[in-house]
Amino acid sequence: MHKIIESLNWRYACKKFDATKKITDEDFNTLLDVLRMTASSYGLQPWKFVVVSNKELREKLVPASWNQAQVMDASHLIVLCAPSKLDEKFVDDYLIDTAKTRNQDVSELAGFKKMLMSIPGKAPADQYIWSKNQVYIALGNLMTACAEMRIDSCPMEGFKPKEYDEILGLTEMGLSSMVVCPVGYRHAEDKYSDLPKVRYPLEDLVINL
Repeated sequence: MHKIIESLNWRYACKKFDATKKITDEDFNTLLDVLRMTASSYGLQPWKFVVVSNKELREKLVPASWNQAQVMDASHLIVLCAPSKLDEKFVDDYLIDTAKTRNQDVSELAGFKKMLMSIPGKAPADQYIWSKNQVYIALGNLMTACAEMRIDSCPMEGFKPKEYDEILGLTEMGLSSMVVCPVGYRHAEDKYSDLPKVRYPLEDLVINL
């Protein structure tokens, strides 16, 4: 069995974190870099990753997370967000960074900009769906990296986005919370950690044409 499959077999959605165990700064910075390096459509990176370290804020988030204790007990809490609005400035900022990184004049990217402007041209509801799809690519990357590093994670859609946005001041930042992911280390008493993983066999999932 390849090591990556062993890691994915090891991981599960941690329901009970050991609040006494903390991820090292080095390992957590690696996870942040994993998020930063995630692929996105056109390379646009329509996301921000909010790390909530403040204990009082995390306590306030528990009721907004349907009282799930992972939000409080995990070593670190990451709220994966997307811009509330994708406008021309969002595209221009990306093109300026691209030109700087690749030692180009931004005027050379005019044709690329025309293509990218299809994103701000979407209706707000469609922008939201597009952004959320991108954020979930980052979430998947994070979860896989956690498994490889033997760090537990728990992707959570079970929270109240509007309350998160208010508590964390995300609206003022022009952001919307999309998904939450506590990370840390499983508690010895988490009954879910030893359950066999339920996955369909490949022959039921893969269609070869």
